[in-house]
Amino acid sequence: MSYSPRTAGLIGLGAVILAGLAYVSFRTDPVPVDLAQVTRGPLEITINADGETKVRDLYEVASPIAGLALRSPVEVGDPVVAGETVVAIVQPASSGLLDTRTRLQAEATLQEARAALHVAQADLQRAEKARDFAQTHFDRTQALVSRGVSSLTALEDASQQLAVSQASVEAQQARIDIAQGTIERAEASLLEPGEAAENPASCCVQITAPADGVVLSIAKISQRPVAAGAPLVSIGDPTDLELVADILSSDGVRLSTGARAYVDRWGGADLLDARLDRIEPMASTKVSALGIEEQRVDAYFTLTSPSEDRPSLGDGFAVFLRIVEWRAEDVLQVPLSAIFRQGTDWAVFVVNDGVAERRVIDVGRRNGQVTEVISGLAEGEEVITHPSDDITDGTRIAKRRVL
Repeated sequence: MSYSPRTAGLIGLGAVILAGLAYVSFRTDPVPVDLAQVTRGPLEITINADGETKVRDLYEVASPIAGLALRSPVEVGDPVVAGETVVAIVQPASSGLLDTRTRLQAEATLQEARAALHVAQADLQRAEKARDFAQTHFDRTQALVSRGVSSLTALEDASQQLAVSQASVEAQQARIDIAQGTIERAEASLLEPGEAAENPASCCVQITAPADGVVLSIAKISQRPVAAGAPLVSIGDPTDLELVADILSSDGVRLSTGARAYVDRWGGADLLDARLDRIEPMASTKVSALGIEEQRVDAYFTLTSPSEDRPSLGDGFAVFLRIVEWRAEDVLQVPLSAIFRQGTDWAVFVVNDGVAERRVIDVGRRNGQVTEVISGLAEGEEVITHPSDDITDGTRIAKRRVL
C-alpha cells in the first residue's frame, strides 16, 4: 500500500509524538535532594552543659550575738570598703520580763548577797585586828630577842602568827569581792527590759565589711530580732565571676584542667571565653528530667573575657557552656546528616554526574554537626544530606534548589 507524501509525513509525525509521550510516561524523574560538600578545616569536639555564674569570693556576714538587728544601713548594690563601711548594726538582746516567782527569788538572792557582804566586812575587821595584834607581838618579841631577853623560838612563833593573820585578812577581802559580785549579779537579774537598753555600753555592735566589693544581698531590710549566727548581708565582687557547670562524671574524666569553653546564652550577642579550673573529686547521684539516676559532678571555670564585655552579668545568672574536649586544625569532615549505617559500616551517597553512588567510609570523631572522615571521601566531593528511602545506588538526583 502506497501513501501520498503528505499522508506519510503525518504518519511519521504521529509516530514521533507517540514515542515522545511513551518516553515521558515511562522515564524516572530525578529525586530532589540536599547536597553538602566534603570540606577540610578545624574540628572541635565539645561537651555541652548548663551552668551558673557565681562570685568567686563570697562573704556572708552573720550576727555575732543574739539581739535586735537594726534597719540595714546599706542597700543592695552599694560599694563597701573593708574594715570601714558599716554593713549591719545589732543591738544586744534585752532581758525578759520577770514573773512574780522569779522576781521574789531574785530579790531574796540580792538580800542574801548583801547580808553575806556585811558578814565578810565584819570578818575582815576582826582579821585586821588580829593581824595588828600579831604585828605588835612580833615587833615586841623581835626587840626582846635583839636585847637577848627572849629566845629565837618565840620570835619564830610570833612571825608565824603574823603570817597567818595576814593571810586571814586577804581571805576576808576575797570574800568581800565575792559578795559584791553576787550582789551585782542579783541586781542585774532584776533589771527590766527597758533599763538594760538605756545603758549606752549595751548598744550596739557595728559590723563592718570584711572585704572590698558591693552588697549582693540583704537578708532583711527592716529591723528584726536575730539569733547568733543569723545571716545579715552578702558581699562580693561581681566582676570576679566563676562558672559552675553540672556535668556527667563520664564526661568529666575526659576533660583536662585548662580546657577552653565557650559561654553562650548568657544574654549578650557575643560568645564569652572561659577556662576550666577544676573538677570536684566526688560526684553525686542526681535524677534527670527523664527520671534516670545519673552520676554528676561540678566543674568550675574562670571567665577569661574582660569584664567590659559582660557588664550586666552578675551572680547566679544562667549560662550555657560548650567545653572543648578535643580540637584539630586540619580535618577532612562531612555533615553528620549525610552518613548512615550499612550493616556494621558507615556509608554516604556521593553525587557522580547526577547519579547517587553509595560509598562505604571510615569515620572518626564527631560532634553534633559534622564527623571526621578517615578514608573513603576526598575534599570537594558532594554528598547527599538526609537521604530518604527513595535514594539507592544509581538513583538519578537533582539538587533541590534547582527544581
